[in-house]
Amino acid sequence: MPKPLHVAYRVYQGVLRAASYLMDFSPPQLLEGPGAIKRLPAFIKEKGFGRVLVVTDKGLRSLGLLDGFLAGLEAAGLAYAVYDGVQPNPTISNIEEALALYRAERCEALVAFGGGSPMDCAKAAGARFANPRKSVRQLRGLLKVTRKPPALFAVPTTAGTGSETTVAAVVSDPETHEKYAISDPKLLPPYAVLDPELTLGLPPRITAPTGMDALTHAVEAYVGRANTPETHARAEEAVRLVFAWLEKAYKDGSDLEARGAMLRASFCGGFAFTRAYVGYVHAIAHKLGGLYALPHGLANAVVLPHVLDWYGDAAAPALARLAEIAGVAKPGTTPAEAARAFIAEIRAMNARMGIPEGFAEIRAEDVPAIVRSALREANPTYPVPRIMDAAECEAVVRGLMRDAPGGTR
Repeated sequence: MPKPLHVAYRVYQGVLRAASYLMDFSPPQLLEGPGAIKRLPAFIKEKGFGRVLVVTDKGLRSLGLLDGFLAGLEAAGLAYAVYDGVQPNPTISNIEEALALYRAERCEALVAFGGGSPMDCAKAAGARFANPRKSVRQLRGLLKVTRKPPALFAVPTTAGTGSETTVAAVVSDPETHEKYAISDPKLLPPYAVLDPELTLGLPPRITAPTGMDALTHAVEAYVGRANTPETHARAEEAVRLVFAWLEKAYKDGSDLEARGAMLRASFCGGFAFTRAYVGYVHAIAHKLGGLYALPHGLANAVVLPHVLDWYGDAAAPALARLAEIAGVAKPGTTPAEAARAFIAEIRAMNARMGIPEGFAEIRAEDVPAIVRSALREANPTYPVPRIMDAAECEAVVRGLMRDAPGGTR
């Protein structure tokens, strides 16, 4: 018999799902294909903007990846400022610094250039600009962005977060050591650029976890209880693309077709979860990232098979369908067997790409805080296939603990 609190969670999730049909989840207008970034300055000008803030990080800027785009802005007669202070897990201070520069330079729109961190920072800075009476902490959670932020042009340089088509901005709070999301359809970027040439320089150590991040988005959305026919289709497309192309991109970073396919997978995974939500993988990974400064994609990649194992029969039918799409289900197997094969292949992919089974960083004394934070994020909002309590969450987190590669504690 379901626990009374679990029934309340399901009612809440049902209300959210019904309300989502009244919200605008329109995907961004896309510029796609090799060289698409070269068309962006003229595109920005066509949309009527004359001054933009480019939000990025120092690593990308030092590599010269923005040089051509910035020159294109100048050639188009557009004024710009650059905020390149975004950290791998963007902090509240990053957001406030970007906001201050946006105001000082009298900008009219934002360009997020980079991975999920610059996009999260730009989204949150835009939300703060449009809602100046609310702090970043007050924007935490669902539907707290009252007024629509300035236009955002999202330019991903990694293939994983799907932030160019999501309603979320993930923030790190150094004071509380938490990572949490600001989630509102008003944060969905109206414009995005999918240019595989921008991802050619990604090293394998970034290609692998960001690609598994895209897979996590698709899988968590797919096994949840808030899907629509379109989110199902996008999640299936993302899974198909990741299993076909990720390891090719990992082995040969110059494979433009593989890079383009992974950008598409990231976009589809992002589209799926922004409407259908994520689950306990993200809830646990967010706390690990905030506490130990672990990259989000890596945390998701490691946590994913552990949580899927825990879901068991509740997620087996959906995972069995994904196993068929990924080509890892043997003919005649039961849904439970196909689901186990799918999870086993995720672990095998992780291993082939050097992603660990757990984290030595996790300390026993931190486990209660990780559990509290994860359940605070997930319950009651995420429409997961099976609801987790504190003891069950603790067991999953302890299963992630490692003293050294191959060892547990």
